[in-house]
Amino acid sequence: MLDREFFLGFIKIHILYHAAKDSIYGADIAEELARHGYVISPGTLYPTLHRLTREGFLTCKVRVVAGRVRKYYQATPAGKRILKESRQKIRELVDEVMEGE
Repeated sequence: MLDREFFLGFIKIHILYHAAKDSIYGADIAEELARHGYVISPGTLYPTLHRLTREGFLTCKVRVVAGRVRKYYQATPAGKRILKESRQKIRELVDEVMEGE
């Protein structure tokens, strides 16, 4: 449970990063996150996507793909702004945490 709390911020930034590049959908971003070692359940992923949407960092568009309804998410200008701000914070954090390594 503690790991989840620490890594949820990383997961949000990762979601914003990919949603700023192109539209994403749940299963696709879950695979991408797993590729980086973040194996999260749909019970964590979808509430995170919904919250980022509700907070104005993502937009959501519904599309029918192969007869199935799929929600696509894309970063809003606010999402892109917070991603840009996060990049600087990440650089500072990495420099500090990795100092002496």
